[in-house]
Amino acid sequence: MTKWYGGIEAGGTKFVCAVASSPDNIRAETRFPTTTPAETLGKAIAFFQAQAAEVELTSIGIAAFGPLDPTPTSPTYGYITTTPKPQWANTDFVGAIQAALNVPVAFDTDVNGAALGEHRWGAGQGLDTFVYFTIGTGVGGGGMVGGKLMHGLVHPEMGHMLIQQREGDTFAGICPYHGNCFEGLACGPAVEARWGVKGQELGVDHPAWEIEADTIARAMHNIVMIMSPQRIILGGGVMGQMQLFPLIRKKLQASLNGYVQSPAILAGMDQYIVPPGLGDRAGVLGAIALGMAAID
Repeated sequence: MTKWYGGIEAGGTKFVCAVASSPDNIRAETRFPTTTPAETLGKAIAFFQAQAAEVELTSIGIAAFGPLDPTPTSPTYGYITTTPKPQWANTDFVGAIQAALNVPVAFDTDVNGAALGEHRWGAGQGLDTFVYFTIGTGVGGGGMVGGKLMHGLVHPEMGHMLIQQREGDTFAGICPYHGNCFEGLACGPAVEARWGVKGQELGVDHPAWEIEADTIARAMHNIVMIMSPQRIILGGGVMGQMQLFPLIRKKLQASLNGYVQSPAILAGMDQYIVPPGLGDRAGVLGAIALGMAAID
């Protein structure tokens, strides 16, 4: 008998909901804009209720924007917490889904969810320590250490690390909290704020991408030194600019300057900095993987 799992990729711009048994067997999928909590969660619940009328849902995984509370013992577990997203602060996400659907619900960050999906089916297979970044509307990082998803005091906020800007770069950044943190310098809206047009309107040879690659490589230098990941996976809308990958690899290798004596860095950079194996479906399939892990 096929086991069906629900997944919610809850982004700041849109929600993607799906029911699947594997990446190759997706029964149904829908997407809609992220508006108010009541409207958006209502649409998600209606989708799963319609599916549950036809098949049994084993569990649901939620991979969400944050900040959020992923600690099961916390009184605010399952909440979106201090997000700047209008009206979403202190929203009981898990509580609403569980009350309506009465199935086990797993909850984590969107990037941890995507990392879990990549570990199960994509570019993280066979690894126990790796990092997944999304660079898009915002910047976030998650992943695994020793085969377990990263958690701690709350959850990693790698997108808000401070990095040294390249010489002569006076762009102030757009993060409402930290100005020129990684997200404030490298997210899609930062590219637009710097150049006056959206990134997809810039040619592949535009100087924007040299600066973007430099910023990302500086952040990845920190990640390599702190976490020593076996691989770094870079996803999100900005990384759809595939010309960024060779630039980032070259700049990271130069920045490390032979200090990390690993073949992966010295000779295998093409397989060290990679796009998601699941492509733009990493998010929703990661949510499915979270749902599976809740039962596993």
